[in-house]
Amino acid sequence: MRKLPLVLGELLPAALQSACTWLAGVRGDRLFTQGKKPDRMFYVASGEVVLRRLGIEGENVVLQRARQGFVAEASLQSLNYHCDAVVTVSGDLIAIPIGPLRQSLLADPAFAMRWVGMLNQELRRQRAQCERLSLRGVRDRLLHLIETEGQCGRLPLGAGLKSMASELGVSHEALYRTVAELEKRGSLCREGGQIRIIQL
Repeated sequence: MRKLPLVLGELLPAALQSACTWLAGVRGDRLFTQGKKPDRMFYVASGEVVLRRLGIEGENVVLQRARQGFVAEASLQSLNYHCDAVVTVSGDLIAIPIGPLRQSLLADPAFAMRWVGMLNQELRRQRAQCERLSLRGVRDRLLHLIETEGQCGRLPLGAGLKSMASELGVSHEALYRTVAELEKRGSLCREGGQIRIIQL
């Protein structure tokens, strides 16, 4: 069996690790659809998965872009998935069956506490996203995203600026203009599939 990433090896009990399966996520694959009964959650080992649903005017609203980490962890006790999960950058995924996961949480208090710790990290990430969406300008939202979701001022572009615009709650045209303006000033650059802050 292929070895799980260290973060899962430290989080999941051995019995649950053996129930996990590796998947090759191909761009465009739909991992689950809104309304379907949850049977698995996923860990993104590489690539990118977007959680999205339709907005009021039929547009795609991006709820989360996962480059490494869990998707569908909020579905553990839900009757239905609340959104669609789509692979936007091909990569490796790990499927965790929800039934055995529930059983392990009930049977293993130490694992349950590790799981709570993981959820706390996700809650902090979601709060940062709420803070970001409260900012008024496209520039401020973009820089906040790079600073909070990236490392050392660098953020993978993933599926590209159009997907990033949905995550920021702005039009892709506005984001393209902002990025071009910051690049022209020498404050930002795109290279090697990443967007990087140079100086502000």
